Amino acid sequence: MKICSDWHIHSRNSCDGACMVMADLVSGALRLGIEDYGVTDHLHTPYNLPDLESSRTEFDALPANPRFHFGVEVSCVSQWELDEIRKGDRDRPVYGIRSGGPAGAAPAIALTAEHMERFGIEYVVAGTHWPLYVPFEREEIIRDYHRQNLFLACHPLVDIVAHPWWWMGHWKEPDGMYPGKPWFDDFGHIPESMHAEFAAAAVQHDTKVEINVGACLLSPNYPESFLRQYVEYLAALRERGVQFTIASDCHASQYEPPFERAESVLEQAGFREKDFWCLALRDGLQ
Repeated sequence: MKICSDWHIHSRNSCDGACMVMADLVSGALRLGIEDYGVTDHLHTPYNLPDLESSRTEFDALPANPRFHFGVEVSCVSQWELDEIRKGDRDRPVYGIRSGGPAGAAPAIALTAEHMERFGIEYVVAGTHWPLYVPFEREEIIRDYHRQNLFLACHPLVDIVAHPWWWMGHWKEPDGMYPGKPWFDDFGHIPESMHAEFAAAAVQHDTKVEINVGACLLSPNYPESFLRQYVEYLAALRERGVQFTIASDCHASQYEPPFERAESVLEQAGFREKDFWCLALRDGLQ
C-alpha cells in the first residue's frame, strides 16, 4: 500500500513547540507524494484560540490548493476546566487545567460550531491526551481513557479520533521508554469489550480512527511487543468496520514522516488503500 494522505500535522503556530513553516509543509508534501493533507494545530481550551487564528492567517497567505486543508486538533478536556478558564483568573492555562478537577468530570471539547465557521475549519481531529483527574492507577486510567475515546467518537463535531491509547508523561523511564504501565507491558490489560464498544461507536457515528505513525505505530518510546499488539488492535478495529486515517503528527521543522516503514507494517497487517478515508473523496476531487 502507498500512503498518500496525512490528516494530522502541526505548524509553528501550535502551542506545544511545533516549528514548521506551512510553506515548507507544502513543499515537503509535494516532494514525498502526499496528495491530500491538512494542518491541525492544537486547541485545548479557548485560551489557545489566538494560536488557531495565527494558523489560519498563515494558511490563507499560501497559494490556494484544494488538496491542502485547514483542520484542528482538539483535546478532550472537562467542562469543569472550561468553566474555570472562562472566569479568567487562571495564569496561562496553555494546556488547560490538569489537576484539581473532580474525578469523573464531564468530558468536553473547547471547539464550537461558531469556531468552525469563524476559522473555516474543514475537519476536526480530537484526542485523549491526559487523564481527567483520576488517580494514576492502571485500571482507573484505562476506564477514563475509554470514557474519553467514546465521548470523542460520538461527538457531532469530531471527524477523527486521534491516536487511541497514546500515552505520555507519568511512568516514563529516564531513558524515555514506557516499559510497563498503563498498558505497555501487555495491551491485553484493556478489556476486549472496550475495543468492541469503541469500534461500534465509531462506525455508528461515521467517525474515523487515526493510525498515528509518529506517536503510536512506530513510536521509539514504546516496547516492540506493545507495537505488535497495537497493530493487531488496529486490524481488529478494521474487521469491525472502522475506517481509518493516516497521521504523521509531525511537530518538526521539516516534513519528513517515516511513511515507507509504516506502509510495510500496515501492509503486512492486511491494510489496503480502501481502508483509509480521504477528505478529497468527500469533496468530490477523486
